[in-house]
Amino acid sequence: MALVDLRSDTVTRPSPDMRRAMADAEVGDDAYGEDPTVTRLEETYAALVGKDAGLFVPSGTMANQLALRVLGAPGTTILCGRSSHVASFEGGAAGANAVAQLVTLEDADGCIAADDVKWHVDGVAHHWARPSLVCIENTAMFAGGVPLDLGRVRALASFGLPVHLDGARLLNAVVATGVSAAEHASPCATVWTALTKGLGAPVGSVLAGAAAVVAELRVQRSRMGGQLRQAGVLAAAGLFALAHNVERLADDHARARVLAVAVADRWPDALDPDAVRTNIVRFHHDAPDELLAHLAEHGVLAGTVGPGVVRLVTHLDVDDAGIERARAALASAP
Repeated sequence: MALVDLRSDTVTRPSPDMRRAMADAEVGDDAYGEDPTVTRLEETYAALVGKDAGLFVPSGTMANQLALRVLGAPGTTILCGRSSHVASFEGGAAGANAVAQLVTLEDADGCIAADDVKWHVDGVAHHWARPSLVCIENTAMFAGGVPLDLGRVRALASFGLPVHLDGARLLNAVVATGVSAAEHASPCATVWTALTKGLGAPVGSVLAGAAAVVAELRVQRSRMGGQLRQAGVLAAAGLFALAHNVERLADDHARARVLAVAVADRWPDALDPDAVRTNIVRFHHDAPDELLAHLAEHGVLAGTVGPGVVRLVTHLDVDDAGIERARAALASAP
């Protein structure tokens, strides 16, 4: 019996068609700007999010860390959500890589408040450290894959600070809201999206912004050990994913809703199914280890993202039969 793996949307494997695209990719030395497939991926993503240029990077963590280094000025603060990846995940990478210090703000609903950013901007006149960057996440993973409201993002950008968008699952937000990637990213100086999550590629993310900013990001990528050579075999997977695996994210969202209803049926106070709009089902459970063990006994893998916080993530490798097995396992959970 094959396992139904709901731990993350990073567990997908490239399809046969994606593997063929990788095998057939034209390659060159990207450090010399000579890999045509990497260049095409960077240009495709930049156009998708309405930016001048893109940069292919090995991981989303590197994309975030590059943005922090380039946009966060030394001796300043970076304002971000308490539960954001840059603040609370990524192995604390910002503490080793950023030249500015993080200040975390309340983000229980997935987005920091414009009033909180304004307070720190106004605080400079009262001896508070000057903020130089705002970081946001769309969708907001810890809040349950919540798509951000574009009006709130525009409000955050209204203070003149650059905004960095961790858009690991930005295309989930696009499918859920009907707002284009370029519109979501329009108030932001930099934005990146993971090719390895709902899109199903095996490696990589693309980071985009103004041409001058991306040029400096490229320099910093080299310094952080992320310079790529014949990476077209990887970029080809990303191009395939962008061409074939975006619209189908709606299937993941529908399947997540089935799981959300199952969770609410079993534990009525655990979550509101109507709040599950993308592919992440996040809920509190008093005995998560026991729940995960029960699910595993029924061939379903799940995970946690905090003390007492269980997460189920749908993706292209989980079909309706897998969702039904997970639903039944949740219904029989102790």
